[in-house]
Amino acid sequence: MTPEQFRQRGHQMVDWIASYYEKIATYPVLSQVSPGDIRQALPPKPPQSGVAFENVLRDFESAVLPGITHWQSPNFFAYFPANTSGPSILGDLLSSALGVQGMLWATSPACTEMETHVLDWLAGMLGLPPTFLSTGAGGGVIQDSASSATLCAILAARERATNFEVNESGCRQDLVAYTSTQAHSSVEKGVKAAGIGHRNLRLIDVDSAFAMVPEKLDVAIEQDKRAGRIPFFVCATAGTTSSLAFDPLLEIGAVCRKHGVWLHVDAAMAGTAALCPEFRWTLRGLETADSFVFDAHKWMFTNFDCSCFYVADRETLTRALSIVPEYLRNQATESGQVFDYRDWHLPLGRRFRALKLWFVLHHYGVEGLQQHIRRHVEIAQQLLGWIQADPRFEAMAPAPLNLICFRLIGPDGPNEDLLSKLNASGKLYLSHTKLNGKFTLRFCVAQTYTEIQNVQAAWDQIRANV
Repeated sequence: MTPEQFRQRGHQMVDWIASYYEKIATYPVLSQVSPGDIRQALPPKPPQSGVAFENVLRDFESAVLPGITHWQSPNFFAYFPANTSGPSILGDLLSSALGVQGMLWATSPACTEMETHVLDWLAGMLGLPPTFLSTGAGGGVIQDSASSATLCAILAARERATNFEVNESGCRQDLVAYTSTQAHSSVEKGVKAAGIGHRNLRLIDVDSAFAMVPEKLDVAIEQDKRAGRIPFFVCATAGTTSSLAFDPLLEIGAVCRKHGVWLHVDAAMAGTAALCPEFRWTLRGLETADSFVFDAHKWMFTNFDCSCFYVADRETLTRALSIVPEYLRNQATESGQVFDYRDWHLPLGRRFRALKLWFVLHHYGVEGLQQHIRRHVEIAQQLLGWIQADPRFEAMAPAPLNLICFRLIGPDGPNEDLLSKLNASGKLYLSHTKLNGKFTLRFCVAQTYTEIQNVQAAWDQIRANV
């Protein structure tokens, strides 16, 4: 493909994307295909010669598009969002065009230094503690997901607790990690992947608001210490997946400092709320944490993957993960004056992910991002009011931000039927969880293009299907 051909096809592709966003609300939000339908629609063998671009796009529309669940639809209210936006798409396009392999500072200085700088910008925008700034002993790095960030925090905590013995001698069975019963599944997966083992993960009970109880964490740690074990890692959550509950970070941090345990804070979606000063209570006590992660690809209009991971002590992280073969040695690294982000996570290779975030921050500005966050919270609170005013429904958890958990009063069956009907309609998409043992519907207002009329239409659908 010559540059001129690329120019022509690129215009076609951008036109297609623009048209897609103009009519995205007309597509069924949840894909309506059955298992195997997409593979049946695809040719059994690859093409032997090149296919015209128009035919590729035509085949995409006929064979692939029916199997897309439209995460960018303004009627997508399931899970947590995976938002994108125009500036993010353009920034990602430019990153793809440059094709940077940013494993070392030396392989593309701008890739590294922009990432460091933009993450320092974000730290200030969110009101993070100064310990997470690169100008001190800490700093930030973009990971592919909060799951990967949590694993890296576990590995760093493991090595700190054992004086880096595990990296040299292999894992040991006396290490213990802790999180709440409401924490994301990535904590358990990370503990398994790090060689700690599921049986060495303690799940701490939560209170009536589904937040971890610090006193019970303290008791669990004390019990393990008396048994000769080594408590090494606690994961607290600022906005749990099921109900957006907020663990009391200040009190949990005090327990961790008392026992010398690494505190990691997972704020995957809700961390973005701290852009607004009135929502920074969600991160109260973060100054006691050793690491912190939030996903710009959830609620900050930046397409996946863009998970922002901060540590207060970058040396511990990089020492746990760094390996320097001869073929990666270079003068800049040896000088100690640069960050080599390959040492901040598991993969060696890395894309220029900071570029799309840089585009987003420039397009919206701090005030523009704050406006969108406040609008989403305001819309969600209107929905909460409608639910509370309808005697058929009950709210199942506190809802201070943009996730509403609710259900029909009564047994689970009607709630399960309601969710199935709603999602099968194609007009909206909700997901579910279980709270206090009850099947609960989750309604998250966080899509880039969601407005009050979308939520009003969704509420009308909900009531019409009861």
